[in-house]
Amino acid sequence: MATHKDDAGKTAVEAAPGSKTPPAVTKGDADSKGDSKTPASVAVAVKRRSGPFGFAGRAAGGVAAWAKRPSGRLIVPAVIATVLLGAAGTAGAYLVPEALESAPSPSATPGFPLEAPAGVPSAGQPGGLPGSAPGGLPGTAVPTLAPTVAPTTVAQLGGRPADALAGWAGQIGTRVGIPVVAVQAYGYAELVTARTTPSCRLSWTTLAAIGKVESSHGSANGSVLSTDGTSLPPIMGLPLDGKGGRQLIPDTDRGALDQDTTYDRAVGPMQFIPATWNSYKVDADNNGVADPNDIDDAAMTAAKYLCQNGRDMSRGDSWRDAILSYNAVGPYAQKVFDAADDYGKRSRS
Repeated sequence: MATHKDDAGKTAVEAAPGSKTPPAVTKGDADSKGDSKTPASVAVAVKRRSGPFGFAGRAAGGVAAWAKRPSGRLIVPAVIATVLLGAAGTAGAYLVPEALESAPSPSATPGFPLEAPAGVPSAGQPGGLPGSAPGGLPGTAVPTLAPTVAPTTVAQLGGRPADALAGWAGQIGTRVGIPVVAVQAYGYAELVTARTTPSCRLSWTTLAAIGKVESSHGSANGSVLSTDGTSLPPIMGLPLDGKGGRQLIPDTDRGALDQDTTYDRAVGPMQFIPATWNSYKVDADNNGVADPNDIDDAAMTAAKYLCQNGRDMSRGDSWRDAILSYNAVGPYAQKVFDAADDYGKRSRS
C-alpha cells in the first residue's frame, strides 16, 4: 500500500468525501514522504477459483437511482458491495491476491516525494484537515453511490483481473479525468478490499486521490502509464539523503527497486519506499510479480497498507489517521482529501 510521509514525504488516503463505489467484480502529484517503514516481506501469490464471472448488472442499475437520494447515499456502498460481490462469488469465479489473506504485517512507512513535475498539484497551505463531522468527513457523509453501469467485460482467468471493470472505468475516467487503466486499478482495489477487509470501507476515490498527489496517476517526471498499468520509465523519487527536508534513509534494497545503492527513494505511481513495499507488496494483476511501478499492484498494496490495524475509512478520525500514517503532513492530507472529495462529486455528475 502506501507509506508515511513528512514534509518531504508521501501519503495514502481513502475516499471519504462524496465518492462513488465501483461496480463489484468477482475478485477478491508527487509530494515528499517522511517516516520509514519496517520491512516484513509478504509472499505474493494469486489464489484462483475457477468458474465464469457473474455480475449483478440489473441489481446495480436498480440501486443507482435510489442511491441518488440522501438516505441512499449513506447505505448504498455496503449494499452494492454485498450484492455485486455476492453474486460474483456465487458464480464461483474471483481472484483474491493471496497476500491479502495473510496475517496483517507490522505498521510501516510508505514512500517519499518526487520532484513535483508540471501538472502535479503543489502543496497548498490550508489550516489543516477539515474538522470531522459525525459519521464521516466534512462536506459529505461518506464515500457514496453505486456505479451507474455494471462491468460488462469479463477478465479471463490468468489475465489482468481489473480489466473486468473496463466499462465502468471508462465512464468514470471520462467524468473525473483519470486514465481508464488507473481507474480500473483503484476500483478493483476497493472491490477486493471490500471482500478481504469489509470493515475497512475503503473507497476508490481515496486511492485515486493519493495517486494524483503522488504521481499524477503514474505520469510524474515524464512517465507514461501504459495499457497494462506500468509506468514507463519507472518513477523514482528524490534520494532520501537528509537534505531539503527529506528523511535520511540509507539504502535498504541494494538498489533493487529504486536503482540507488546509497540511499532509498520512493518508487512508482503510489511512491513506496523499498522497506514499505517489501512489507506490504501484492501482485494484483496476476502476472506473478509484485511491481511498485505497476499501478495495479501499487493501488492494491496501498489499500492493504491503509486498512491495517482495524481502520474504518468511513470514519473521519480513522480516515485522517490512515492518511497521516501514509504521510504525516497536514497540507498533504488536505490535498488528498480535496482530491478525493472532488473525484467523488465528479463521478456522480
